[in-house]
Amino acid sequence: MTPRHPVRRFELWAPAARDRVELDVDGARHAMRRDPDRPGWWLADAPADPGGSRYGFRLDDDPALLPDPRSPRQPQGPDGPSQLVDHDAFTWTAPAPVGRPPLGGAVYELHVGTFTPEGTFDAAAARLGHLVDLGVDTVELMPVCPFPGEHGWGYDGVSLWAVHEPYGGPDGLKRFVDAAHRHGLRVLLDVVHNHLGPSGNYLPRFGPYFTERHHTPWGAAVNLDAPGSDEVRAYLIGSALAWLRDYRLDGLRLDAVHALVDTRALHFLEELAAAVDGLAAATGRTLPLIGESDLNDPRLTTPRAEGGLGLAAQWSDDFHHCLHAALTGEAQGYYADFAVRPLHGLAKTLTRGWFHDGTWSSFRERSHGRPLDPRRTPGHRLLGYLQTHDQVGNRATGDRISAALGPGPLAAGAALVLTSPFTPMLFMGEEWGARTPWQYFTDHQDPELARAVREGRRGEFADHGWAPEDVPDPQARETFLASKLDWAEPGRPPHAALLDWYRTLLALRRAHPALADPQLAEVGVDYDEDQRWLVLHRGRYRTAVNLADAERTVPLGAPHRSTLAAFGAQPTASGEQLTLPPGSAAVLLTAAPA
Repeated sequence: MTPRHPVRRFELWAPAARDRVELDVDGARHAMRRDPDRPGWWLADAPADPGGSRYGFRLDDDPALLPDPRSPRQPQGPDGPSQLVDHDAFTWTAPAPVGRPPLGGAVYELHVGTFTPEGTFDAAAARLGHLVDLGVDTVELMPVCPFPGEHGWGYDGVSLWAVHEPYGGPDGLKRFVDAAHRHGLRVLLDVVHNHLGPSGNYLPRFGPYFTERHHTPWGAAVNLDAPGSDEVRAYLIGSALAWLRDYRLDGLRLDAVHALVDTRALHFLEELAAAVDGLAAATGRTLPLIGESDLNDPRLTTPRAEGGLGLAAQWSDDFHHCLHAALTGEAQGYYADFAVRPLHGLAKTLTRGWFHDGTWSSFRERSHGRPLDPRRTPGHRLLGYLQTHDQVGNRATGDRISAALGPGPLAAGAALVLTSPFTPMLFMGEEWGARTPWQYFTDHQDPELARAVREGRRGEFADHGWAPEDVPDPQARETFLASKLDWAEPGRPPHAALLDWYRTLLALRRAHPALADPQLAEVGVDYDEDQRWLVLHRGRYRTAVNLADAERTVPLGAPHRSTLAAFGAQPTASGEQLTLPPGSAAVLLTAAPA
């Protein structure tokens, strides 16, 4: 006998349907009725297994079964039917963290598919002990929504309530979050609201989720301000709240918010921040929103009460670009402005947040940015980093900075990141100087789309002098496999020494609050562009780096008291000066003023 399931309400926003909408639950068809109180909404009541029924919708005369835009699970991928998920059935073993927010603590960016050989949530959870030993506070997962095929970066995701099945599906993500909480780690999720993938995106069949009023690098913009945008905004906000509520995630990273085109008086990001703050207040949790923005606009993280959009923090590419240019000497593309005087740029970003704060950008051929008030904006609202998935993966061959630099310069970069006033972030494998690349990889099932992506990638880098045959094929499985971390590396030289250095720096940041002080106005920097040394002042603490290939003597501004950590040969101190070996870094304490 077929089990009898409880009747549940199915709802669908489909203003594009002209005459009728049909619900299909486990093969049984049910006519839907218009909701008299909500234009464009359709309703139906049908028996369904709350944790297993598969369902979809048919619009008008189209026989195609479409997945639910709010589908909680896509067991057969983006093109298959949706499946109900009973979130209450999962047994959590650890409470969601409350209290101290993650800002200021170290963040670790992780891609599930390449973090381990298995590429699953469960395999990643088994490696969480490494992160605890490292000393990070928060894991930031790259996007996990369903996308075509088995492997990809995740930024072509669709079904914004669902979880990629090859990673482990909904319960796999919950097990990972639960394991992280047991380890005392928080988990952020990278979400993409500015576009959906080119394949498996059925939203336009239901209604005006996109608008030709604005265009982005991905085509028509997500509809945030045209007719129908109230429902689209509610759709995106509902997705964000579902991640935080149903999966107990501890915050969200918002991809490329500068591509969220919104001309309404109440900006979408402000509305989203208010909704998330409401959930945080109701649950007693801290749920930060961290934006990726190319605008250098302090209003993004200014509190709503002060006229800002109210995000907790944002990524800071300017600091990365200055640091990368200082370490590598690269000056192509968008590095051009930062490579002219990279140590000057580092000093400016460490004390004023941004390099471009209304200054001329040669890459953009216009002025860029807006000044940030270092007395009002704590540095923790900016994430500082030596590497990210973008800054590695968007290079032609996906080569990490460790492919070009030795341990000394890598250690110097780490020291500046981890004793900076910013919220520091690491990209997986950075902590041991991983030699595996992290390349651009896709698994598009549409042959024409696969061809277009392959040719587009090669054409893009050909314009920058790369031979097409040197650019890895994004569709080749070898490209994906080459990007997986090699977990034998951390135990071998020279990787083990660099890993120990990262652990030491993170321990110092915890033990000495002055090294994590977010007050930009209290930061001091001395440097010599020609001699290639820099000293970061953090109260009585100093972080000194020598990027030259010869010994350098640097001023401390106060008598040396003790060296807390050093990478490379030990520096020697004499009064208020420190002599650093070539390619080295040190963190030290000076004497208190008399």
